[in-house]
Amino acid sequence: MREVVHVPTSPGDRVPPKAPRVPPKALGATGSAVDDRFGGAPFLRKAIRKAFPDHWSFLLGEIAMYSFFIILLTGVFLTLFFKPSMDEVIYHGSYEPLRGVRMSEAYASTLDITFDVRGGLLMRQIHHWSTVIFMAAIVIHLLRNFFTGAFRKPRELNWLIGIVLFMLVMLNGLFGYSLPDDLLSGTGIRILEGVIASLPLVGSYAVMFLFGGEFPGDEIIPRLYVIHILLIPGILLALIPLHAVVLTWRQTHTQFPGKGSSNTTVRGYPFFPVFIAKTTAFFLWVFGVTALLATFFQINPIWLFGPYDPGAISSGSQPDWYMGWLEGSLRMMPAWEINAWGHTLAMSVIVPALVVPGLLFTGLAVYPFLERWVTGDHEIHHLLDRPRDVPARTGIGAGGVVFYGVLWLAGGNDVIADRFDISLFWTTWFFRFAVILGPLLAYVIAYRICLGLQRRDLGLVEHGLETGIIRRTPTGEYIEVERHLDEERLAPISDARPAAAVALSRPENKGVAAPGARTRLGRLRIALNRRFMNDLGSPPTPTSADRHKTLGP
Repeated sequence: MREVVHVPTSPGDRVPPKAPRVPPKALGATGSAVDDRFGGAPFLRKAIRKAFPDHWSFLLGEIAMYSFFIILLTGVFLTLFFKPSMDEVIYHGSYEPLRGVRMSEAYASTLDITFDVRGGLLMRQIHHWSTVIFMAAIVIHLLRNFFTGAFRKPRELNWLIGIVLFMLVMLNGLFGYSLPDDLLSGTGIRILEGVIASLPLVGSYAVMFLFGGEFPGDEIIPRLYVIHILLIPGILLALIPLHAVVLTWRQTHTQFPGKGSSNTTVRGYPFFPVFIAKTTAFFLWVFGVTALLATFFQINPIWLFGPYDPGAISSGSQPDWYMGWLEGSLRMMPAWEINAWGHTLAMSVIVPALVVPGLLFTGLAVYPFLERWVTGDHEIHHLLDRPRDVPARTGIGAGGVVFYGVLWLAGGNDVIADRFDISLFWTTWFFRFAVILGPLLAYVIAYRICLGLQRRDLGLVEHGLETGIIRRTPTGEYIEVERHLDEERLAPISDARPAAAVALSRPENKGVAAPGARTRLGRLRIALNRRFMNDLGSPPTPTSADRHKTLGP
């Protein structure tokens, strides 16, 4: 049975203690001994009573965390056999088509893991699939937090940590699939070299430092290996507990509007034993699905690509999906250059590889503070917004999703042109227009959908749910029978909740404008505030008159 818990908002949500249970003598003695030496018993007593709301969207963060654990476990196995060296060797392993081929030791050891180490191919595929799932869970988790306003006070720091995690995982994924030194990953490293070389003034020096000489050099694989298995994982091991456990544990858990839920009330299950049992089972499900994908769905078959050759490239080369948007921005950017003072700025590389990611991640990082500046909302929020109730934010998020999606699709413009027999230049120009017009159209459509859903909610509260049954009144009038919603279904719509924005503009006093409207920045803020507050959803309340007009039970 669910437990409704009323708690103060500052220390977090905790389930009220039930009747005390006496632990087994051995367990109690062990716990006392550990507490005498290390402390922590008060925290544990509070922790096991913390309430966790029961909603499927909260599992997205858990999928990411469990995938990270799987990546670590399989990564440890792979490091026992992988040799991060670019020294050339002649392959004499089990894969017959490549016998006698000269290749780097890194590629040869990857082939040995695949074909000669027991369980090696399965571990490689689990490692790769868990990385793909990890990134997908992070992206969907980020979108859920954005559309529901979970980034607002007091969770701005958690949002920023999540953005940093997103960037680090994406970068580490790029380094990870570059380590085998096959033809596909070598192409990705070549693009990385071109991006670094395009940096003004320092580009050539940075390339020589990173690659240990002219491309491809002989140091890039060992250096990427150290970054991939030590530097970035170490940072992740520090940030993930801070993001997922420490900050979340000290704050009240967010929840969706519903019966028994408010900004100071949490309804959910206690951490122990209910949540710990559910999350353990969920970890096994995540691991099982990842293992099934690795068993039956091939990914990154490096033996088909062959060793990296700077003078060759595979047709239809595609990176992992989470890097596809950067590939797309490179493909659609015109070949623009700026020559000044003896230097050349390759805008065709700088803009898609540096400016576009910079704008995207900077925009994500500053959005909570920008929205707070626009809305004037400095309240603490533990109750999430329904996306339909904040059309402006939902429209912005939909535009961002379309922007990302168009770039991702553009990364496969050659495959699209080949499969659908379309001119490659036509697809390129289509994506150039779509990346600008698509987000604007998505904003308008998402905004209108939100308004439609708000009106539907108002109809449900005032009249009820349509049943499809028509009755005739004694006066001869035909009216459809409508069934009123129960309290459980009505609460997310009609219960009171904190406002998402406050009005900033004040009327003029004897022709004198308010202080906030006397500067250009102030007038811009007020205009954005009005735009954001337009069509904000507010909890409707059913009226007795409307109820009497409706026939039916």
